[in-house]
Amino acid sequence: MRFQLNFKSGKPVYLQLVDQVKAAAASGAVQAGEPLPSIRPLAEELRVNRNTVAKAYTELESQRVIETVAGKGCFVRATSSPFKKDVRLKLLAQEIDAAVVQAHHLQIAKSEFLRLADDRFDAFEQKRARAEQS
Repeated sequence: MRFQLNFKSGKPVYLQLVDQVKAAAASGAVQAGEPLPSIRPLAEELRVNRNTVAKAYTELESQRVIETVAGKGCFVRATSSPFKKDVRLKLLAQEIDAAVVQAHHLQIAKSEFLRLADDRFDAFEQKRARAEQS
């Protein structure tokens, strides 16, 4: 797994790592049971503090995306949410609200926003299908 960090984005580095691991797990680019890089070597490779990587891994574990096995490392979990459906929908609604606000500021019409969301969902499903065939 390769990480791409943007130090000028304004988004904390640990959240960039969290988002990239979640996207890779959701798309099937990394499979359940696959190990994540160890904290120290990854921090050195990315040229960030070890605590930054550790914070990302702690966040991923709290979101149940990964699990830590003592003495062995961190591994991608099988996808299963501990939340009830209504809670999952509420969490997703918060993310969609942020996207809607961003679309408003970028002067994107509702029809364009919905078409883009539909296209992105289709592209994600195609990427996941290709990953499952590999």
